[in-house]
Amino acid sequence: MSAKASISPSDTGRGAVGYPLRAISFGTPAVNIERRADGTIYLRPKTPLGDYPVRITDRLHHWASAEPNRVFMAERNEGGGWREITYAELLVSSRHIASALLARGLSADRPVVILSGNSIDHALLAFGALYAGVAFCPVSPAYSLISKDYGKLGYVMDLLTPGLVFADDADKFAGALLANVPEDTEIVASFGALPARRMTMLADLMATPIDPRVDAAHAAIGPDTIAKFLLTSGSTGNPKAVINTQRMICANQVMIRETMSFLKDEPPVIVDWLPWNHTFGGNHNIGLTLFNGGSMYLDEGKPMPGGIEATVTNLREISPTVYFNVPKGYESLLPYLRDDAALREKFFGRLHAMFFSGAALSPFVWNSLDELAVQATGYRVPMLTGLGATETAPFFMSVNPLTSRSGHVGLPVPGNDAKLLPNNGKLEVRAKGPNVMPGYWRKPDLTASAFDEEGFYKLGDALKPADPEDFSAGLDFDGRIGEDFKLASGTWVSVGPLRARFIAACAPLVRDIVVAGINRDEISALVVLDLDGCRLINPGLPHDDLAAVAADPLVRAAFRERFAKFLATATGSSTRIARAVLLDAPLSIDAGEVTDKGSINQRAVLEHRTALIEALYAQQPPAQVIAPG
Repeated sequence: MSAKASISPSDTGRGAVGYPLRAISFGTPAVNIERRADGTIYLRPKTPLGDYPVRITDRLHHWASAEPNRVFMAERNEGGGWREITYAELLVSSRHIASALLARGLSADRPVVILSGNSIDHALLAFGALYAGVAFCPVSPAYSLISKDYGKLGYVMDLLTPGLVFADDADKFAGALLANVPEDTEIVASFGALPARRMTMLADLMATPIDPRVDAAHAAIGPDTIAKFLLTSGSTGNPKAVINTQRMICANQVMIRETMSFLKDEPPVIVDWLPWNHTFGGNHNIGLTLFNGGSMYLDEGKPMPGGIEATVTNLREISPTVYFNVPKGYESLLPYLRDDAALREKFFGRLHAMFFSGAALSPFVWNSLDELAVQATGYRVPMLTGLGATETAPFFMSVNPLTSRSGHVGLPVPGNDAKLLPNNGKLEVRAKGPNVMPGYWRKPDLTASAFDEEGFYKLGDALKPADPEDFSAGLDFDGRIGEDFKLASGTWVSVGPLRARFIAACAPLVRDIVVAGINRDEISALVVLDLDGCRLINPGLPHDDLAAVAADPLVRAAFRERFAKFLATATGSSTRIARAVLLDAPLSIDAGEVTDKGSINQRAVLEHRTALIEALYAQQPPAQVIAPG
């Protein structure tokens, strides 16, 4: 992979036909291909991975010296302005907090646990832990604020045995803290109070005198030092704590920089809401900002009604150089970008690339972004994605902007070998590289089962070549191996591609589906509606009444029409969804049906909705079941 390659403004491709892509520096994927007699295929990048730092805070030292006054991070304050912290200020604060943590004797066995969402205070404590060589773990706020029984939070606390627990707002997190943090475990907060419980303020940690041991502690951090634990989504059970070493994080940042080499051309400026308890927000984006001397503006918005407006306000003020979001986020931005020329110009004005993850980006949204970028700048902005996991830190595979399209994940980046092996007619992908985890914390059995005999991590994903005759053309996503099942006829159902086609066909009404049919004669679907999309059909629908939306005649008629068109494309029993029901009750995080990031646990939904599934397969189904003739 050559980091010197660049994309010419004369190149054309998807969407906004006839208009060029913005010229950006980008590594050109290139792999050596080895085929074994048993059908196994190995893809190894031709370009080796370059050197990477021993510890990620080495880059903090670099930028605090080179650009001390540059803003590293900013967040909105109560007055509507920005609270900012520079690289120099971050280094000073990290050393003081590190001194406080060293005095408490914290370690991987007694780590720091952070319950709060993204904030400067969260970042300060995290960097203090990184500087001291003390492991920390950011936990989804949903486990504290949405869950009713604190089941997953309690499990995480038992697994990690923290020595210190942080919540920015003690008042907001009081219930979770009092129910789950033992009396002998220190609680730290930025503000608020806890009834009948001693508490330390973050300001006290920041005021701790510099410990004479702090420089030696920082120097002692090595590649195998545990930097943090990141929790898996828990989509197949309780969350697992993925060990993130310094090697993983530092190597992955070099992989990102050498692949997205436009990061070398200009310090990145990002406006970002992606949660730090997930690997993409917490590793990829924070790391990318720090490693390349960039500035991160924390976006308190979310891609949902009442949340996207804050994002729009921020984007009217801050022009990003690279933008990250989930497909729903881009979809939510479209009407604002269409209606506001000034916002369009601000957003696209200096944008080198956009990046999506978490789900496929629909052709409609992709093409719309192309058209809007052309209106603002005269060129299309490259759209990037790839393949990775919490266990790969996460950057493992990346697309080439010239061939990027929906469903395409590209090729492994330098430092990563990919292994493709036949599995029930598909190609299962596995990963090996310095960015791959050593294992799951305190779960040796799960660690052993996560790797094969050659040390490749089993992602559980299936891929297929974009060109069966030329694997160097890159790979397309082909679903999750564990989701596929057999009908009663013995025919395999490939759930991932089927789900993607159904969602695309039923846009904008459907956010996701759960596919049923194991050992049945035909496939059925439990449909998770997209409330924003449904309001495009009927603007009078309520914002928070799922039952009313699922029962709405206009929504049902629009869905039935799209469902019928989808059925017309079926080529056999494995691609035909015969019946569907629109879910009228939200999926439960406590029951494990949905994760904090919105990922659906297909198995859990099927287990908890047995009555609804039986209704789908009834000889005389109830009225709520939709079965186009």
